[in-house]
Amino acid sequence: MVNLSKVAKKTKAYEYQLIIMRHANAESKVGKADVDRELTDKGLKQAKKVGKALAVMSLIPDQIRCSGATRTRQTLERMLKYFGDKPSVDYRKSLYEGGTQAILDEMDHMKPKTKRLMIVGHEPTVSSVAQWLASPDSDPATLNVLGLGLSTGSLVILGSDKPFAEWGLRDAELVAVLTPKDCAA
Repeated sequence: MVNLSKVAKKTKAYEYQLIIMRHANAESKVGKADVDRELTDKGLKQAKKVGKALAVMSLIPDQIRCSGATRTRQTLERMLKYFGDKPSVDYRKSLYEGGTQAILDEMDHMKPKTKRLMIVGHEPTVSSVAQWLASPDSDPATLNVLGLGLSTGSLVILGSDKPFAEWGLRDAELVAVLTPKDCAA
């Protein structure tokens, strides 16, 4: 079992914190365009667990950038119930269509006053970006988990003392990879 208070403490040691999340469990593509797929009941529960855990850890984002796909929007909407009025939210079509570069572009446009940024997106992009950003000095077991990709509803937490626009390749500490099961209270 993951100790969420230790994850929170380790995360808060960094001035800038990036939370990258894969959307929660969604229905199959049958009969729908991929962009229109909705969350399943399991997905709704996953999003609730993760949102509640981030709130309990006091890791509520300042800014959130979310793919415009239905399943990512539904994931975030479920989580926002735990975040209050703090986060500024923007939905981006580019986070659905744009791959790795779209996430890096979002980071490049963050002002230094944004200390905690959350991106809600899709696989394989979310785990790829996390791998690109994670320092090789990060915990090897946690780095290996990233190589397997993120299951639905999972998130990656990275930290650095540099503003997001200054993050480079392998520049951030990989703090944690959490699944919805890790977030269960």
